[in-house]
Amino acid sequence: MNPDLSQLHPYPFEKLAALKAGLTPPAELAHIALSIGEPKHPTPGFITHAVIENLNGLSHYPTTAGSIELRQAIAHWLDQRFQLKGHIDAASQVLPVNGTREALFAFAQSVIDRTSDALVVMPNPFYQIYEGAAILAGAAPYLLNCTAESGFVPDFDAVSPSVWQQCQLVYLCSPGNPTGAVIDPDALSKLIALAHQYDFIIASDECYSEIYFDEANPPVGLLQAAMMAGYTDYNRCVVFHSLSKRSNAPGLRSGFVAGDAAILKDFLRYRTYHGCAMPPATQSASISAWQDEDHVAYNRQYYREKFAAVLAILSPVMNVKQPEASFYLWAETPIADTTFTQRLYHEHNVTVLPGSYLARDTETGNPGENRIRLALVASLEECVEAAKRIRHLIENL
Repeated sequence: MNPDLSQLHPYPFEKLAALKAGLTPPAELAHIALSIGEPKHPTPGFITHAVIENLNGLSHYPTTAGSIELRQAIAHWLDQRFQLKGHIDAASQVLPVNGTREALFAFAQSVIDRTSDALVVMPNPFYQIYEGAAILAGAAPYLLNCTAESGFVPDFDAVSPSVWQQCQLVYLCSPGNPTGAVIDPDALSKLIALAHQYDFIIASDECYSEIYFDEANPPVGLLQAAMMAGYTDYNRCVVFHSLSKRSNAPGLRSGFVAGDAAILKDFLRYRTYHGCAMPPATQSASISAWQDEDHVAYNRQYYREKFAAVLAILSPVMNVKQPEASFYLWAETPIADTTFTQRLYHEHNVTVLPGSYLARDTETGNPGENRIRLALVASLEECVEAAKRIRHLIENL
């Protein structure tokens, strides 16, 4: 077996299951899960219809690069959403993938040079795929703590030149999971300049980019920041997007990678051996999804209603604020996050995720400690009920 497998940490939900083991919640209270970041809004009917209408594609092997029609739909969406002024080539700078998770993992396997002592820089807390991808690519994770003091985003100015010299890949998550913080264009521009200076690649996970609160100010993406800084070829820049959150279609397993054409050329070669082509019916449904914005705007409005209702209940009793984007609340707990999670489940039958499970211990502490991640993915009524139970627990500690 690959010895690096032994370095992988248990997944956060494994730890959560162990934390809840042996606890019996009140039978009279229906269980409400705010722990898993799985969208629960209905998948739009036109997406489901497109899958059904194109099942004849089951009789054909799909190409790894995806259909040109899908790549063109994605390129058009990128151009419009991130104001790329036509500087995106569907044939060479867009690659469909089966959701961002598999692509984020595979990307590190493709770009890391195992013959050197490589570092992969990533935020802390983080999506655990980044860490696992780095380890199994033969690299070492280098964590940048994202705290309230840093605005919950990485402080790239705090990284030493020696670290940048060893760095081969930087994983970003903007909007952030679990914090919902957005990295601003100036910080992205500085990071792109560092990538050129020290020769590393930036992989920006932007799967929450379409869940935001101000319609006039959507989150800026890495390619947009590169364009603004004059890097019209997106050299060393790659972004990852998905229909899971944007279109409430997590089971579709559809997303894309876009950016530096030379990097994507080699990533496509890796994926040809990896064997991860998108099924034709999924490709057809994805074209429909990327071409429609009405369902995405409706989705955002529903999240706004839930955030407003939940924050009205929780803000008076705990340190929690509306994020810049995403469907998470990153709330501070009055007691240890693990104890709070246990008591909330045991006494009120609500499941949340301890923040410390989403981060790693460092010399300056665990930036997820004494926080919980609340995924407002359930119905408005369930989210309000869960918030009332959380408030009741806090008021009776």
